[in-house]
Amino acid sequence: MRKRSISIWAVTAGLLSLSMPLFAHHGNSVFDMTKTLSLKGSVTEWDWANPHCLLQFDVKDEGGQTVHWIVETQNPANMVMAGWGKATFKAGEEVTVTLAPAKNGRPFGRIHTVLLPSGKMLDADKGDVPATDVSKSGDYSK
Repeated sequence: MRKRSISIWAVTAGLLSLSMPLFAHHGNSVFDMTKTLSLKGSVTEWDWANPHCLLQFDVKDEGGQTVHWIVETQNPANMVMAGWGKATFKAGEEVTVTLAPAKNGRPFGRIHTVLLPSGKMLDADKGDVPATDVSKSGDYSK
């Protein structure tokens, strides 16, 4: 009986230690959450996948060079509840993305909002927000 308890304990400890790295990547430590960039660019790809949805878009920098940005948001289940979907973005669309940039300066970030060509504002954390409400009050709770 004692041998079986030790075996169960060892297997449980092993499984728990293997699962800990799965929780480590869920955070914003790679992003500079004190900075916000607003970039206008052309959508190249919208990856609707777990564990994070990724929006890829091209932006012309001040020198006229194209910079390929990749920005992430939450998982699809959360994004559906916030009004986003698999067909939210189409390649070639011009969007304005407000994001927290990566600390290392690479073209990678965490999405705050996206302004669609239609004028609809999507909030990555709080759902759909009419663009007029954002410009008037900055209050995303409406």
